[in-house]
Amino acid sequence: MARAAPCGARLREHLLAQLVCPGRHTVTALLTTNGRQFVDWTADYALYAQARIQPDVLFHEARREIDALRDRTQPLVVALDDTVLRKTGRRIPGAAYRKDPLGPKFHLNLVWAQRRLQFAAARPGPAGAARMIPIAYADASTPRKPRRHAPEATWQQYREELRQANLNRRAVDGLHALQAQRHREAGGPVPLHLVVDGSFTNRVVARNLPDATTLIGRIRKDAHLSFRPTAQPPHGRKRLYGPDAPTPEQLRQDPGVPWQRLRVYFAGKRRTLRVKTLAPLRWRVTGARDLRLVVIAPVPYALRLGGRRYYRQPVYLICTAPDLELPRLVQEYLWRWDIEVNHRDEKTLLGVGQAQVRNPNSAVTIPATAVASYALLQVAAVRAFGWQAFPGHLPWPKWRHPKKKNRASTLDLINELRRELWAAAIHAPHLTDFASGSSPDKKSEKRYPSLPDALLYATA
Repeated sequence: MARAAPCGARLREHLLAQLVCPGRHTVTALLTTNGRQFVDWTADYALYAQARIQPDVLFHEARREIDALRDRTQPLVVALDDTVLRKTGRRIPGAAYRKDPLGPKFHLNLVWAQRRLQFAAARPGPAGAARMIPIAYADASTPRKPRRHAPEATWQQYREELRQANLNRRAVDGLHALQAQRHREAGGPVPLHLVVDGSFTNRVVARNLPDATTLIGRIRKDAHLSFRPTAQPPHGRKRLYGPDAPTPEQLRQDPGVPWQRLRVYFAGKRRTLRVKTLAPLRWRVTGARDLRLVVIAPVPYALRLGGRRYYRQPVYLICTAPDLELPRLVQEYLWRWDIEVNHRDEKTLLGVGQAQVRNPNSAVTIPATAVASYALLQVAAVRAFGWQAFPGHLPWPKWRHPKKKNRASTLDLINELRRELWAAAIHAPHLTDFASGSSPDKKSEKRYPSLPDALLYATA
């Protein structure tokens, strides 16, 4: 922050407004929430346009709080995922046509949007549950394509910027920065487990992992795997890959490999999963690393009690640490789903991406600041109310059963924050002074209108 005192106070107001703002989360809505719609708002816009905010500092504080709350003897589990922020203006920096992640599988839809990369750290809770809290939110937008007849130097610069803007490269750079920061704080290497989906289980990420980092990712069912070489040739280059191993789908269908049953936490409670595993293996995508292959059987479910049983798709995972305990491996990957919950809460409740700004600095810092406020809210809730984070001050609605929820939702935390901030201003007596505080002892008497009086009044 360039100017600590005024910018710090204004930033705190904006962070609170990002959480309690009742409407669209634009800059003008934040000003209205803070009651600054009748004063000069130039400094509020300059807070973002002139890069006076460093969102990385806010995320750093959130990560330090997570490290203070978790068990330091266990590795930090970090989920990585990308997301898009839909835009409407054609001149918004970083906006381009991108694949719609919510589109149907049978048809490719395109949306005009920016792209962001998010890291979220797991805060483990009781019985194997965990809460993912954002610790980094980086811009991953691609550069604007030049005109067809632009000079060759412009095209060369565009190609270089496009190469640097590769999503996997951005992910590796962010991961190296995170681990370097943690190594400096700890005075040496500290373990980290990175859980990703299939889009980040590739050559760029797997072959450029930082020190003390383990990758747990999803792979295709027809991935070509190999065993370790049993012998090396007397001359020439050493072999990295041995005979072909079964593909993940072949391992799932192999009756000679028995299923193992694991008790893990997912979908709100502890459940039993059937898994198969095979190790050590090699994959040409990961190079000379030894891998463990894990196959999770489809999970049956019913839409109603006693109804037809349906099955989800099987899951195929690899892990770059073959000696990692199987229950921990599966449980940490299941935690990854909470980063999808983060994306939903950030966009629907905090309105991340709703500010249609054109300044390049504002287009980057406003969404990052909103996500940082979300991270600080989650950390504050864990510190104030424990991992389950049930405030308990506001009564539950009739349609909600508190015993069926293992933790408070983000909307519950926002409502509690609104109560703490606004309770003094909207206290109940100010709203009910016109009414009697006690109920009458008997029913009120019915009064029947006088028909002659009504006719006389109508004809007057």
